[in-house]
Amino acid sequence: MRTQIWDTDPEAKPKPRQVFADDMAFRFRAGRSVNDRPVALENWRVTTGDPEVAAAVAQLMGGTPEEWETSKEDFLEVLTTSDSVQVVIDGVKDIDSRFVLWGRTGGPIHECDGVNFLSPEEEAGTPCTCPPLLADRKAQARLGRGPAPQTRITFRLAEDYHLGKGQLTSTSWELVKVLHEIDDALDAVGGEALCSLSLELVEFTTSSGQAVAFRKPVIKVLKAYSAAIADDPYDGES
Repeated sequence: MRTQIWDTDPEAKPKPRQVFADDMAFRFRAGRSVNDRPVALENWRVTTGDPEVAAAVAQLMGGTPEEWETSKEDFLEVLTTSDSVQVVIDGVKDIDSRFVLWGRTGGPIHECDGVNFLSPEEEAGTPCTCPPLLADRKAQARLGRGPAPQTRITFRLAEDYHLGKGQLTSTSWELVKVLHEIDDALDAVGGEALCSLSLELVEFTTSSGQAVAFRKPVIKVLKAYSAAIADDPYDGES
């Protein structure tokens, strides 16, 4: 028999969590656009299309859910007050790193793993044309003649594991430099790993005396997530 418990109070009936086209409940971002100009942020910005997810993120990381102008599904943003959060990454398969040069029509005209082409299909697996030295790759990318990093990290929030999967897409060269260390640490865990995901301030002075400051995403693998749950039986049960 069909339950009728909500027939007299339909507004109180729990609403199913939205499932989006890319199966991501939320996205982490390190910046935003202000007057059509990119602005780096000190704390994480999280976007989603689910009001429940936005509210949960705000409770965990601070901030207030607000709508922002976008044509995509994640029309809510939370400008959090946190520059670091603990996340769960399920091995190296949850980190995808490649080099991409985008064309004027919005699609990639060069996509490789740094050694071989990833697309188009007829060229996949064949050697790419990228210079071997990282400095030369950065120089070409800066001039718009070569691909730049695109690293996607998929994860769950450790303190709200069942909220769903989120993703960070980063174009940071600094992150690319240490991805092999992150991969090794994840392999050593051999499964779901408790990690910290933070925005770290980098400051230095160039040889010409110019002061430079920016924030880079930093991932630190802490320990196996199963060990974290054993240490705290409430961890992940939100």
